[in-house]
Amino acid sequence: MTSRLSDIHNEFTLALEGYGSRHFEEGALVYRAGHDGVRMGESVRGRGQSVPGSEGQTEGKYPSVEGGKSAPNDPVNLERRVGLLSGVALIVGTMIGSGIFVSPKGLLERTGSVGLSLIIWALCGVLSLLGAMAYVELGTLINASGGEYAYFMEGFAPGTKRKIWWAPIPAFLFSWVSILLLKPSSLAIICLTCAEYFTRVFDIGSASCTPPSVVIKLFAAVVIILITFINSYSVTLATKVQNVFTAAKLIAILIIVIGGIIKLAQGNTQYLARGFEGSTSSIGDVATAFYSGLWAYDGWNNLNYVTEELKKPYTNLPRAIMIGLPLVTICYLLVNISYLAVMSPEELLSSETVAVTFGNRVLGWAAFFMPLAVCLSTFGAANGTAFTSGRLCFVAAREGHMVDVLSYVHIKKLTPSPALIFNALIALVMVIPSDIASLIDFFSFTAWIFYGGAMAALLIMRRTMKDTPRPYKVPIFIPVLVLIISIYLVIGPIIDSPKFEYLYATLFILAGLVFYFPFVYFKKSVPGMVYLTTFLQLLLQVVPTDIIPDA
Repeated sequence: MTSRLSDIHNEFTLALEGYGSRHFEEGALVYRAGHDGVRMGESVRGRGQSVPGSEGQTEGKYPSVEGGKSAPNDPVNLERRVGLLSGVALIVGTMIGSGIFVSPKGLLERTGSVGLSLIIWALCGVLSLLGAMAYVELGTLINASGGEYAYFMEGFAPGTKRKIWWAPIPAFLFSWVSILLLKPSSLAIICLTCAEYFTRVFDIGSASCTPPSVVIKLFAAVVIILITFINSYSVTLATKVQNVFTAAKLIAILIIVIGGIIKLAQGNTQYLARGFEGSTSSIGDVATAFYSGLWAYDGWNNLNYVTEELKKPYTNLPRAIMIGLPLVTICYLLVNISYLAVMSPEELLSSETVAVTFGNRVLGWAAFFMPLAVCLSTFGAANGTAFTSGRLCFVAAREGHMVDVLSYVHIKKLTPSPALIFNALIALVMVIPSDIASLIDFFSFTAWIFYGGAMAALLIMRRTMKDTPRPYKVPIFIPVLVLIISIYLVIGPIIDSPKFEYLYATLFILAGLVFYFPFVYFKKSVPGMVYLTTFLQLLLQVVPTDIIPDA
């Protein structure tokens, strides 16, 4: 083992050639420039507050850099390699994943009628668009990766306020819940759906043949590992994979829509004609129906997690959102109408894999293509989810809210591989309980607490940063409306139908304070963490970001 560590150290040292002098101090790899711990009120790695500037400044290029690529004495950091096309593919690719193929059943079951279900599908699209418009203002005002985390830090803990014990708590609790629960569970859900549809490719026409759950879980684990490798190996490769698989899922959507149009033209309108027959009057049912629909739309904020890697963010962020959101909303409405042109509401509710049932009835001998296309679609969504999840973990660690090594990047690939691997490990654990429906409800309940928090942060920054230039500014009623709807989606189901899951979610969020005070505010360290960090640096060949080595 000692010999292997020595070999890794020698290889790592050679890889650092051209990045300045270095030495070991107390067992930890450090640069002469220093690698101090996080001080409350300061940004780590020498990164100051992010404020709008010129488009050239936001490209993050140094004088010795051409085309945004690193030169030998540049800071080791992430590069801007995500363009407009990749940005749209990231939004569309993560939104159109497993939700449209799993959620129609849950949404229709909770609403009780065809008409109300279609209205909620449309309203979910409108709500997502309103939220995305507010996120455009946030993303161009705070040009930093991390999404809600960055906005909570600037909204609730700007500048010297970070020294106050309570100010960074909202951002920390968001990173605590998102990194340890929301993002990994989202990746696990999508990969489980990908695995389920992949197994369906081999038993088309044999609806009674259900693959063992262990097979589905093992395949989901393989997908998680493969996606993590792709994202750790190359940002360019990850974005190309995202573009290709987004195209594949749009083809799948197109096939479903064309099939539905043909059936409607043949006069199969009897199920749509039921209208609002049997609609629910329960507030809680409507709220949980929104949960299912919004799960299908989830991903509209993912581009905000990679703002620091987006080319021309002031231009491409709003363009990507305004192209992606309407496209997805139209696709979802047409897909649901197509489903109801082929299946009755009762048949749709009884189907575990709606798209496969659709393919069996419409595509004939080519029915195998539908589960394959859905498998490709969910693989692309999982790739986009892993891409953005790693950036959130990376940014939180950079601010001192996670262990330090999670903020490091690979010395050659310039990818946040420790954060990506950490996210994958948690997702692998979450693959074990494969009840997708309960995971969706739990995910939505906790997620909308933070979506509402982002709107509150925007309203606060309208006052605290009123003189800061804003390339885009939404009408004030939009964040207010999204905030009110977020509150409704959080407390509505609790009042209407209290469940222990909501209590567990609240307790999990508050449990983060147990770690916040000793490890973040008082900056205590776990014994042996220095040596573990050194070992992981040598093993993964990663270094801190934003440190300019000696010439």
